[in-house]
Amino acid sequence: MWLTVQQLPSALEKQLAPIYFLSGDEPLQLGEAADAVRSAAKKAGYESREVLTIDASFSWADFWQAADSMSIFSEKKIIDLRIPSGKPGAEGSKALVSYCARLPEDTLLLITSAKLEKSAKKSKWVTTLDNHGVAIQVWPLAGKELLSWIQQRMQKRGLSTGNPELRVIASRVEGNLLAAAQEIEKLYVLYGQGQLSEQQIETAVTDASRYDVFNLVDAALSGRIERTLKILTGIQHEGIAPSIVLWALSREIRNLIHIKQKLAAGQPQNRVFMQHQVWDKRQKLVTYALNKLSLPDLMKMLLVAARVDRQIKGQQAGDYWESLLELSLMLAANPSFG
Repeated sequence: MWLTVQQLPSALEKQLAPIYFLSGDEPLQLGEAADAVRSAAKKAGYESREVLTIDASFSWADFWQAADSMSIFSEKKIIDLRIPSGKPGAEGSKALVSYCARLPEDTLLLITSAKLEKSAKKSKWVTTLDNHGVAIQVWPLAGKELLSWIQQRMQKRGLSTGNPELRVIASRVEGNLLAAAQEIEKLYVLYGQGQLSEQQIETAVTDASRYDVFNLVDAALSGRIERTLKILTGIQHEGIAPSIVLWALSREIRNLIHIKQKLAAGQPQNRVFMQHQVWDKRQKLVTYALNKLSLPDLMKMLLVAARVDRQIKGQQAGDYWESLLELSLMLAANPSFG
């Protein structure tokens, strides 16, 4: 049955379906819907999970092996099948239809896919998945839906504001929910829980602050020392809050740690990048950073980030801007701070 992404949480609370098919081109909603399914399944005892990504090295024999094999550690398991292209191919279409004809016991199939072509929604494999489970098409948000989403997201963080202020945030992110989520996190870091004024929103959610802190991160990842210094100096002179700079740097460092750990565990790079929303434009940059920075390097950076946080809060002596410079140069892999 087809549901909206908003209907998914209540549906998961009632009963788990044997199949969840999630498709769309809005990455944040798609990723969070998949997380919700995995979380509900884990609560229901599905402890084991096998992730399969349809790429050049993928074989449908691997899918059948996952479907037919029993887990050593748990009776219940999730098959997490990912279709980045939105097209399983002729063999894959037949395999998914056959799977539905003989659903394995104690197995939940979670499929995440790119946006379907218009004709694909009526195809046999999609209608079969729909008939045997839950199907959700994720759509980009705009207008009142975007404002409502931003408001609900803020409420989860204990934040509230008026409709004009919500429109300010919406105008800055231009429909990009990942950017909206990041802006809300910045507001929470900067002001904490409570009612936010128009002045607070205007001060924090600006094009300059959004782009400058992300430009700082990218400059550091690429090892461009002079550009990193220039951007950080500009950020300081523009009066952008140091907590926002720390948030952006810390977020990227933690992301690199998680990616590095998964790659070390043998997971395919394209799968790990997709999990952490490292899209095409940033893959080369992130790969370069992963190659130049070791896991111990990144762990040291977290310690420096913790020190900066204490300095910003007045809990430790020291100039937090100097510490932010140190952290930025460590991310840029400057030998002076290695």
